[in-house]
Amino acid sequence: MSKKIFVYIWEYQVKEEFRSEFEKIYGPDGDWVRLFKKANGYVSTDFYQDISDTNRFITVDSWDTKKDRDNFREKFSKEFELLDEHCESFTEEEKIIGDFNHYSN
Repeated sequence: MSKKIFVYIWEYQVKEEFRSEFEKIYGPDGDWVRLFKKANGYVSTDFYQDISDTNRFITVDSWDTKKDRDNFREKFSKEFELLDEHCESFTEEEKIIGDFNHYSN
């Protein structure tokens, strides 16, 4: 029987001079993960760095359900906005790839 979780995926093009700070904040032990862990339903964050463009990153944030993620965004909106504003200068571009259901065995 397969298990379904909700994931949302972001892509970032990071400014060279901010790459190390970006990795620290967005990585597996970073500020974003610590904030997510305060919420019910958070599962994990996968953090990917492009091999051919080391300033390009993908994050995959996993939640039990989309509702859990949405509840987190509502409950922790102030903390989310403050951290997001702090990180704004790190990137040349950031875009959401999308919201997905992830099925695994």
